[in-house]
Amino acid sequence: MYTLVPFNFLGICEHGSFEESKVVVLPFPYDSTTSFRGGTREAPLAIINASRQVELYDDELETEICDKIGIHTFGEIMPNMAGPKYQTEVVKSVFLDVLGAGKFPVMVGGEHSLSLGAVQAIKDYHPDVSVLQLDAHADLREEYEGTHYSHACVMKRIYDEGIKIAQVGVRNTSKEEAKFIKSNDIFSVTARQHRLGYYSIEDIVSALSDTVYITIDMDVFDPSEVPSVGTPEPGGLRWYEVLDILREVTLHKKVIGFDVVELCPMPGNPAPDFLAAKLIYKLIGYCFRGVL
Repeated sequence: MYTLVPFNFLGICEHGSFEESKVVVLPFPYDSTTSFRGGTREAPLAIINASRQVELYDDELETEICDKIGIHTFGEIMPNMAGPKYQTEVVKSVFLDVLGAGKFPVMVGGEHSLSLGAVQAIKDYHPDVSVLQLDAHADLREEYEGTHYSHACVMKRIYDEGIKIAQVGVRNTSKEEAKFIKSNDIFSVTARQHRLGYYSIEDIVSALSDTVYITIDMDVFDPSEVPSVGTPEPGGLRWYEVLDILREVTLHKKVIGFDVVELCPMPGNPAPDFLAAKLIYKLIGYCFRGVL
């Protein structure tokens, strides 16, 4: 006798069909516009592989999260290499299908430009959505390296959709981005300000509308915990600081989807892959704590 472990998020054998699952994991292996270290296209596979070692029982929530809600995993979704604008349309189309089926989407990237298509689709269903961005970079450039759809422009494109954004963990911006943040009164908390307590988590929660999409660029973490990202920046947030923010936001707001992007797997160091997998599972649990 032998047992086959499914190659899906968490490797779950039960409660993973599309029909019975509340959550759908969407792997997008795409990194067309990365500007420092390429390789984020390898992240979905690495995270799903690492997730099969994550314990299904969550000691904080005191339950097996997947047993209560069901988590279905799509196969890797083929990228459109015609350019990031076209890839945005692919992401939006997939999200619209998932949202139309009444499912909660979790995107695993891939680079950060993917988030635009996700937010565009969610806005069709939730016009009042706001976006919580955990990130080392503002990503508010008008264009970068010849495209308006670069990973470095994704939050500017989302802002142009008329969507309120709140940034936490930023610690590297251009002069133009800093000026844009101030002149448009964007809620943006640097990692230093967060560490020194200039803003409370309650301030972060208050900056968001009642309905929230969360985008987590893995470079929000300090490189001592997550060195394998496209553009590592010193002085980032730590594991429990990030969880504290996510816990409070999900307690007080209706989170209707999220993504985890910009992990750049590093051969010989699987720890960040595992951290990303556990982060996804923890955040799913926080979003569904009311039905666990």
